[in-house]
Amino acid sequence: MRDASQTPGPGSFDLRERLAAVRSILANERTFLAYQRTALTQLAVAVTFIHFFDHFAFTVAGWALVPCSFVTFALGVVRYRRMRALIRLLERQTPRPGPQ
Repeated sequence: MRDASQTPGPGSFDLRERLAAVRSILANERTFLAYQRTALTQLAVAVTFIHFFDHFAFTVAGWALVPCSFVTFALGVVRYRRMRALIRLLERQTPRPGPQ
């Protein structure tokens, strides 16, 4: 059985909601950075294939990776903005507890 000191008060749920929102925002930013890191890595591999390998297959693979890196970059930006907008919308729709 819980005693009164362990029972959450009216303000504690508001804190939980705020912390959950912050975790969601940080997770969205980490995902965005992962997309950008992947796009940069793809571009670096593409440049390496094109510049340092004289074999036709590596050159073709390098040139194929260039647009893939730009698509990955753009996809990351689009997904980040959509999720950020959704998080902001949900924050505005969440009722705030009034003074009790």
